[in-house]
Amino acid sequence: MKFGTKAIHAGVHPDEATGAIMTPIYQTSTYVQEEIGVNKGYAYSRTQNPTRHALEKNLAALENGVHGACFGSGMAAIDCVLKMLNPGDEVISTSDLYGGTFRLFKTIFEKYGIKFHFVGMTDPAAVSKLVNENTQLIWVETPTNPTMSIIDIVAMSKVAKQANAMLCVDNTFATPYLQNPLDLGADLVMHSVTKYLGGHSDVVMGALITSDDKIAEEMYRIQNSSGAVTAPMDSFLVLRGIKTLHLRVQRHCENGEKVARFLVDHPKVDKVYWPGLESHPNHEVAKSQMRGFGGMISFTMVGDKLSDAHAVVRNTKLFALAESLGGVESLIGHPVTMTHAAIPKEEREKTGVVDSMIRLSVGVEDVEDIIEDLRQALDKK
Repeated sequence: MKFGTKAIHAGVHPDEATGAIMTPIYQTSTYVQEEIGVNKGYAYSRTQNPTRHALEKNLAALENGVHGACFGSGMAAIDCVLKMLNPGDEVISTSDLYGGTFRLFKTIFEKYGIKFHFVGMTDPAAVSKLVNENTQLIWVETPTNPTMSIIDIVAMSKVAKQANAMLCVDNTFATPYLQNPLDLGADLVMHSVTKYLGGHSDVVMGALITSDDKIAEEMYRIQNSSGAVTAPMDSFLVLRGIKTLHLRVQRHCENGEKVARFLVDHPKVDKVYWPGLESHPNHEVAKSQMRGFGGMISFTMVGDKLSDAHAVVRNTKLFALAESLGGVESLIGHPVTMTHAAIPKEEREKTGVVDSMIRLSVGVEDVEDIIEDLRQALDKK
């Protein structure tokens, strides 16, 4: 079954009671049992809910995995992964990553005795140097947020296997339409479902997908025990959003390319970060593991002034200044003061997250209107 067909049909079936083609919203906390220990597969909605269950099966299918679990946010999904570790364990993470992930690692789990190493992962040898007998997890984002670096998942899989460590890939920016980390050797895939999978800026949710039965057993144990699950209504909304995922992401990719090439030619723009550009340092790796390059773009201004970035984001009319990404509408953000404010300045700047950097989530509007909005905002700067 090809991707578009799976997006629409995987994990979902007409309602047996009514024939409804859409999965019902099972807005219930509990389920009547025939007798003690005898039920229809559901006992309590924190543990399992039919609407959420359908979404979890759908997401597993899209990532070519076996097991899926949904959580109340992307951070709750990452929290679940870290709870699989023990005091004394060590994590190797890409140094260029979402600020919320960095904050969770450093301010929550580090105090429980887990040690974190942050390193640029475009060089697998640099990662291998950090491996020791305590290494239990390698954490990858690709493309990274916000500099759009591409990390070779196959290479990281080899490092993880040599270390007998788990490899988890944050696949939020790429989506399963463009990239399938499990097929490339990852053990676990994480999504902020809030973004492209939901696709309409109306849900907050996270997900984990794996084909490893032991990892899945622990994943479900933590999901149920910690209780950070998603609600039936949100599950229904994401199931609906996923039905157009392939159509939306294709348009995001098409618009993203045109916007990236416009920015490359603009005299006030310094660097453009988009993996589809031939000048991108990891372009060949992106071509080898992705089926398209997405709608996420970052760029910096000539002169690298904070005031210039603020002027651009203030002057857009179509682009909305907002956190998040991956919705049908175009969003603009300033990583230094928004998504990556939790990362110390010196650490941000090591990865290229400088004061003038602007991040775009290019939407599915008519691309001529998107480009014109950026043009007028840049000209007013």
